[in-house]
Amino acid sequence: MTTKYLINVTLLLVALFFFACSEKKETVDYTQFVNPFVGAADNGHCMPGACVPFGLIQAGPQSGNCTWAYTAGYQYKDSIIYGFSQNRLNGTGCPDLGDLMMLPFSGVIEGDKYSSSYDKKNQLASPGYYAVSLADFDVNAEMTATEHTAIHSYTFQGNESAHLMIDFQSGITSTVQQFYTHVLEAVQNFESPIKITGSCKTNVWLERTYYYAIEFSVPYTAKKILPRRDSSEKAHRYVFDFDLKKGEKLMVKVALSSTGIEGARNNMNAEISGWDFEKVKMAAKRRWNDYLSRIDIQGTNEQKNIFYTSMYHLFIHPNNIADAGSTPFYSTLSLWDTYRAAHPLYTLVAPEKVDDFVNSFITQSDNQGFLPIWALWGGETYCMIGNHAVPVIVDAYLKGFRRFDAEKAYQAVKTSLTKSHKNSDWETYDKYGYYPFDIVKVESVSRTLESCYDDYCAAQFAKALGKQEDYEFFMKRADYYKNLFDAGTELMRPKDSKGKWKEPFNSLALSHASTAGGDYTEGNAWQYTWHVQHDVGGLINLLGGTDYFTAKLDTLFTLESKVSGTGFVADVTGLIGQYAHGNEPSHHVAYLYTLAGKHWRTAELINKIFTTQYHDRVDGLCGNDDCGQMSAWYIFSAMGIYPLNPGIGEYVLGSPQLPKAVINLSNGKKFSIETENFSSKNIYVQTIELNGKKFNKKSISHQEIMKGGTLKFYMTGHK
Repeated sequence: MTTKYLINVTLLLVALFFFACSEKKETVDYTQFVNPFVGAADNGHCMPGACVPFGLIQAGPQSGNCTWAYTAGYQYKDSIIYGFSQNRLNGTGCPDLGDLMMLPFSGVIEGDKYSSSYDKKNQLASPGYYAVSLADFDVNAEMTATEHTAIHSYTFQGNESAHLMIDFQSGITSTVQQFYTHVLEAVQNFESPIKITGSCKTNVWLERTYYYAIEFSVPYTAKKILPRRDSSEKAHRYVFDFDLKKGEKLMVKVALSSTGIEGARNNMNAEISGWDFEKVKMAAKRRWNDYLSRIDIQGTNEQKNIFYTSMYHLFIHPNNIADAGSTPFYSTLSLWDTYRAAHPLYTLVAPEKVDDFVNSFITQSDNQGFLPIWALWGGETYCMIGNHAVPVIVDAYLKGFRRFDAEKAYQAVKTSLTKSHKNSDWETYDKYGYYPFDIVKVESVSRTLESCYDDYCAAQFAKALGKQEDYEFFMKRADYYKNLFDAGTELMRPKDSKGKWKEPFNSLALSHASTAGGDYTEGNAWQYTWHVQHDVGGLINLLGGTDYFTAKLDTLFTLESKVSGTGFVADVTGLIGQYAHGNEPSHHVAYLYTLAGKHWRTAELINKIFTTQYHDRVDGLCGNDDCGQMSAWYIFSAMGIYPLNPGIGEYVLGSPQLPKAVINLSNGKKFSIETENFSSKNIYVQTIELNGKKFNKKSISHQEIMKGGTLKFYMTGHK
């Protein structure tokens, strides 16, 4: 026996040993740190329904409707459940969806009391799963989901007859009257006692048509139509009877499609061909663990719970509304919110989706003539302002994403910023160099500032593609913000077409376009003055240098924490002075101190926001989660970096709020962010190292992160 042979045998045995050890090593279940009920109280507007990352389905409970509090159809405080609908918006400020609500019940219902009380102790939610016991009917309800299909399991525990009510009129609406009128057309096809198909055309936030296929695990023995609640209703409610004994289950599969009934059928067959509920539930859990595991953190259980619940919220939207097996098409795009941090975070933790997002933008632009603003179900809601698909596209291109046609994307960017459409009057914008408040009656200041940022991003795209003339054009427009800076008040102030400042001027009065007009978007002059993400140096100069700039910024955080103004102001929350963390225009503001040379002040404020605005409880969010943006701010800031100017692939350095975070990059490398001397008192950053060498920059690039390595923050208790 040769020495070489012995060496080879030894190496093989060692390899087998390590393989066996690795097989025995338990995989971390990240879903244990997720609480889907966080944000399901007050104005977080989050829902605890069963879904998979970026899926079309969000099957879960409805406990209320027809007011702003119920844009997700659920509030944790409620003690009544009206049924289980198949899709939701998570953390938004406007309602829609809530399709095909179902309520299992036993016995006979008196009058029209189709609802049940429940005990919070008998309610459970985890990523991909929801369960509750309906106390009034002795029914245990469970649901899980795939991308396009939900499967419900209803166990009838009592001795009374088993029934299921399906409300084909259902939908989450703003008012009771809208609930009765929002269905424009409805078709139900009762193909057999176990199969129903159909379609429904609705108009709540926008006009859309959804198609569905429903299957029962056992045939219904009878069906009846319930009386209409209002003469305006176009769809019916049906009650189906089932021959089930005590302890037996009724399972229901529901598939949705945006293309047609055949699409819904195919979605169901492709994703849930049988009736194995546990198999679907475990597959959903595995999908969630895949995404949640893309960042590993060290910290307390509370820190892990908040962090991974934030990760969970991040991946609920956007939603793929294309059918199974088709080219993905993503909608539910809250771009006014998500361009700031959520989309930059996707480039790090869900890069396989980024090109598909951009291609979806381009397709929608082809269909409607400009890039999406706030897209739902493939259509345009025109909610919010700006054209913030632009920074998302530019960010993707500058970070090296190339699975989209760059020239076509650029032309969509250019057209969106030069061809007028709703809320973007480019002729007026270019004529005056801003939006005059006497011509643009609402949000004139905010629209100007938001457009300047899009122009800056377009300029960077033009430069990268060698389009010098376009670069100069958009860079000139990116400076328009200076035209609304009032040196007298040192704030961004509305100006008319004659160049006169608006009088009277109340710098603290909030504006809300849809209910009270005004010149700002869900904010005031103090909050919007800092909305110059692309030219912080220019804003510093306007305010007289860094010392005066930071003194003025200090005032923002020390003014009285109250909101005033006519109309709806409930969206402006999470106040620290006049800084409003519950609304997105404030999200980058604490990081301005770092660029102004006062990193210690950024550290103080980040720590204060963490300890006052995010909690591990149902009311743990200080404002609407807005399709993951509130959560994305937390994730980035916990790691100590933030995309203040998200269109250029740079992350400003902050102050980590965790001992360690490791981003598991798609290229197989790891980027570790570590702290030394981390504690609740050591919130200041003394020095920073990148791969063992002193790092004196104020930001780190996306390219540096993608190389892998270690960014180390040495913490201290002193400024």
